[in-house]
Amino acid sequence: MEESQKQVAPEQGASDWQPAAIILFGPPGSGKGTQAKLLKAALGVPHISTGDMLRERIASGDALGLEVKEIMQAGRLVPDEAVNRLVADRIAQPDCRRGFILDGYPRTLPQAEELDRLLGGRGYRHLVIHLKVDYTKVIARIAGRRVCPVCGTLYSLTSNPPRQPDVCDRDGARLVIRDDDRESVIRERLEAYERLTRPLLDFYRDRGSPLYEVDGSDGSPEEIFDRIRGLLKLK
Repeated sequence: MEESQKQVAPEQGASDWQPAAIILFGPPGSGKGTQAKLLKAALGVPHISTGDMLRERIASGDALGLEVKEIMQAGRLVPDEAVNRLVADRIAQPDCRRGFILDGYPRTLPQAEELDRLLGGRGYRHLVIHLKVDYTKVIARIAGRRVCPVCGTLYSLTSNPPRQPDVCDRDGARLVIRDDDRESVIRERLEAYERLTRPLLDFYRDRGSPLYEVDGSDGSPEEIFDRIRGLLKLK
């Protein structure tokens, strides 16, 4: 455990510290994005969300965005080649030299193998955090999400509702449900996770990677982060 702590604690400044990739696993709605942001604040390394990057490309209307828009709206996984290209470009940026947090990648074995190649070529170590959640709670959690189409603020009808129903607190815009947050799409995404992503846990276990499992079903985001902090022995 002490070795894993050295890998993920840039503030230690040890001369033998190697940049680390923290890989967050968990089904859609498990809170990966929230935990990634808390880890980013604690460690001072970038949070890389492939979902956010893809949505940005869709909003920009470029060739890749048009290619993946229909796929994402149907709840299917974006082709490995496109996602690998996005991640390779992102981790080549200067702010990733001391490590980064991956949220939503890898999702398939070919992506994991490509990530191994990318990390090995850059001298990175890695560790895996798996957020375990009850699927019934996941469906309820995601189906209750609303987003502001103007400023992008995300709300939860159960844990973080707007002050006025269906109205953004910041700009008064009418909140919407993202296409990939609809229940039928959520179920498709969970099935894809079970079929393609969960085997990655066995992949990392078999190769002896540091892997920590955290209960993400109950508790506030801060309470769940305290569990991660305890496992990684972060201050």
